[in-house]
Amino acid sequence: MSPAGPDRGTRTSPAGPRPADDDEIRELAAQEERLVLDTFSNDDAWQLGKLLVELAQERGAAVTIGIRRGAQQLFHCALPGTSADNDAWIARKSAVVERYAESSYLVGARFRAKGRTFEESSRLDADRYAAHGGAFPLRLRGTGVVGVVAVSGLPQADDHALVVEALERYLAAG
Repeated sequence: MSPAGPDRGTRTSPAGPRPADDDEIRELAAQEERLVLDTFSNDDAWQLGKLLVELAQERGAAVTIGIRRGAQQLFHCALPGTSADNDAWIARKSAVVERYAESSYLVGARFRAKGRTFEESSRLDADRYAAHGGAFPLRLRGTGVVGVVAVSGLPQADDHALVVEALERYLAAG
């Protein structure tokens, strides 16, 4: 599977991926500090998943959405125009969140800020891990990361932004 599969890869130049800067990393880290849940039940996963589906449909976005708590899949939806490749991307991006306890986009940005790529420098199997945007930690206040919400199908910055917007709306409604 190529890194530029259904997620349309990173924004690259002929010299390679666009480097992340300190402001981008600070903003991504601030999102994770801000988007913390008080509870996360099966019903919470359903509500967040439905919200993501609604946002994607409003935009005409062909995405696959997955929400996990630990090893249990609580929500999955593959909108028209997606394929099994999107499920593989979700699994790979979610594996990064589970390993680093940070969003897949932030992990990739940290590598890019050092002038390296995750694929070349992490020493992790690229068939199992992808530090591309779209997977975000579900963090409980006072507990830590308990799960992952992930989207695949758009350019990585857009996958990440869709998840962040859904979490912001979900928390504001709660």
